[in-house]
Amino acid sequence: MRGEGKTYDEIVEALGVSRSSVSLWVRDLAPPARPRRKPDWGPYRERTRLAREEAKAAARAEVGCLTDRELFIAGVALYWAEGSKSKPYRIDESVIFVNSDPDVIEVYLAWLQLLGVDPGRLRFRLMIHESADVAAAERYWAELVGDGSAAFGKTTLKRHNPATVRKSVGEGYRGCLAVKVLNGADLYRRIEGWWCGIVGVGKRRQRESPA
Repeated sequence: MRGEGKTYDEIVEALGVSRSSVSLWVRDLAPPARPRRKPDWGPYRERTRLAREEAKAAARAEVGCLTDRELFIAGVALYWAEGSKSKPYRIDESVIFVNSDPDVIEVYLAWLQLLGVDPGRLRFRLMIHESADVAAAERYWAELVGDGSAAFGKTTLKRHNPATVRKSVGEGYRGCLAVKVLNGADLYRRIEGWWCGIVGVGKRRQRESPA
């Protein structure tokens, strides 16, 4: 009976003997393999999704409207995180911002507008894997930034490497958009100065905060 997969309790009930007797009889037999039930993660995932959406909605409401100064500070930090930067060993004061997130691009363009950068000084260039739908991506970014094809340079195609397992694939993949400000050396110097100012304030606050 043990070999048929019966449990101790089932054998006890069937034979009308004590559990200790059954244990003695089958102690040399391996316990029967029982199929494991897969946990149902559906309800947990749904609760997690709802909690995530609720937290995001509450956080979004906390932001409310941005003042010009708040957008200014956010834009400086955004550029310093994602934009091109001059190095001591390679002086290059170009203002070039590259990102694949359309929301980030729109915030960056709003920041440039706040700074009074003439839209005519902007140049765009798409960088995308050659295996993607290049034409669709070009149309998408052109519509997003609301500019004609004259402001777009030649698309840079990245060679497809079959050995590389990429996560950014499918219909949602549209490559990265590079946004360059022509004659941007003066603007770059101001951006670097603004960032240094933010860093200085942050360091002072850290030093002055109670331990």
